[in-house]
Amino acid sequence: MDTLNDPLPSSKPAILHICRREMLRPLRDQILRLSGFDVDSTLLASEGLSMFWARHYDLVLIDVEGEEGIPEAERLCSEIKTAQHGQVIAFVCNWRVAIMTDCPDEIVRTEFDPAAFLEGVRDIVQTH
Repeated sequence: MDTLNDPLPSSKPAILHICRREMLRPLRDQILRLSGFDVDSTLLASEGLSMFWARHYDLVLIDVEGEEGIPEAERLCSEIKTAQHGQVIAFVCNWRVAIMTDCPDEIVRTEFDPAAFLEGVRDIVQTH
């Protein structure tokens, strides 16, 4: 294979989306892809960590479903931040969960308003 003819790496911002909600994850992924982001996603935190090690991401987006999801999300956030201090991480959660955590760099507060979700992600990627 001629490496000179291989396509150039994507110049789109890369997002790793970790979301345990089977119905919501593909919808968010599609919104992000249609809006110009390169998205890798998974339902499993362990797989998300493996994906994180495999390539650079401009943003790691971790969905936190309810208060019971906080410990797993914070553990994942802590592992990523320990390994790569400069990695930008955002939790996607409601306002109640948002006030209970301090690990991520940013919070995207949404119950699932696609426009608010996209605006939050764009703001984070542009400011970091």
